[in-house]
Amino acid sequence: MKRQARRLTAVLLAVVLAVLALPLSVRVIPAAVEELAGKDAEVQPPALQRPPAGVLEPGVVSALSDSAPQPVPEVLAPLLDAELQLAGGGRFTGVVRDAVTGAVLYSNGPDQAQAPASNLKLLTAAAVLDTLDPRDRLETTVHAAGDGVLYLRGSGDVLLGSGPSETGAVRGHAGLSTLAQETAAALDPASGPYSVAVDDSLFEGPPLNPSWAQGDLDAGELAPVYPLAVNSAWQDEGLQAGARDADPALRAAEAFTAALAAAAAERGIQVLGGPVRAAVPDSAEAVASVPSATIAEQVEHMLVLSDNYLAEALARLASAASGGPASSDGATALLAATADRLGVPGGGLRVGDAAGLSVDNSATPAQLAALLSAVAAAERPALAGMPGLLPVAGLSGTLKERFVPDAAAAGGAGVVRAKTGTLSAVTALSGYVVTAEGRLLSFSLMGSGIEGRTPEARDAVDRAAAVLAACGCR
Repeated sequence: MKRQARRLTAVLLAVVLAVLALPLSVRVIPAAVEELAGKDAEVQPPALQRPPAGVLEPGVVSALSDSAPQPVPEVLAPLLDAELQLAGGGRFTGVVRDAVTGAVLYSNGPDQAQAPASNLKLLTAAAVLDTLDPRDRLETTVHAAGDGVLYLRGSGDVLLGSGPSETGAVRGHAGLSTLAQETAAALDPASGPYSVAVDDSLFEGPPLNPSWAQGDLDAGELAPVYPLAVNSAWQDEGLQAGARDADPALRAAEAFTAALAAAAAERGIQVLGGPVRAAVPDSAEAVASVPSATIAEQVEHMLVLSDNYLAEALARLASAASGGPASSDGATALLAATADRLGVPGGGLRVGDAAGLSVDNSATPAQLAALLSAVAAAERPALAGMPGLLPVAGLSGTLKERFVPDAAAAGGAGVVRAKTGTLSAVTALSGYVVTAEGRLLSFSLMGSGIEGRTPEARDAVDRAAAVLAACGCR
């Protein structure tokens, strides 16, 4: 009975994936192809990859049930091998599994361990969704203890905005200027002056993982991890690139202090000096707070944009929720335990961080594909919904500029949902695809030894993913 329940969960997930991704592939990608190519003919995808005309009836489940045909391994293998080629050396490995039954449909170097790059964020997302309530929000709060100090306490929201709260957004959902306005409104006009202290004690241990390369830190890939930051510590708040703050918690406190000084002045209240670090006294009472986007929304943001800083913060929060320390070591221990709990084979799996940048990270395509299959069959709804949080090929996040209409992999646009991974000598693509005949597959494709040929290697794994979308393969 348990096996049947898990299989039904995976079938229902396939329906969700089809509803979310495939209408985009049918309506957006063909239109772009026609515009670029100047064609009048309408592009017609296979019937099972067309969106429903109306509200889905329960009968649609039969189109993605266990009876939908699987690709035949002997037919699929040469098709994938033909695409997974790179001139001048390098090697591709990969595993394709039926997401419902777990059957391995393609296997090439399945146990070859290598750096998974940001594909490790798949394990981070699984650990977070399996541990935290996806509906929860993180409250950034201000406390007063009657000592003339206002204490800004971080609760793990590293997507704070410096301006007003943007409740329709994920990044900047909680705004520090909104928090400052609410704080000023809660103060007695006859009180003051006040100073500001920031309590960033929620996270434990060193804020920098010792296994991160200095070059990655210098390039802005990561920064010291604290339980509050403005837009994942990017110095330019409006970007997702460039340099990061050397002290993200203090930068957030400075933004709050400036906004509070302006808001308090309107009420005749003085705010003195810059912020310092101090723990909130036990006697203090909360006077204002702003909530973050939900945990599920933050996980999606992390996966779609491959946000390294957010991955580290969420993993620390999940570790604390599981009873471990809110530290880098606690996070990596939780990720390893999650992989074990989900039945991911352990040989070669090493977890050095939550973002995928640690030089200690190592995984095999068999492990990543097994993780994805386990997620698809999970009984916990929050975990089973993770595939719907991944970037959509040709349409969103790190896959937006891939699978484009004029590329050889265009057939995967709107159909493939996957996590990208890139290091100097590594490229990886792991995720899900619903085939043209209605079968949900999980896959992990990894290339190594590709120094200087990252674009070509990406094209190869994209073409292979497009092959899966076109199956058939019988």
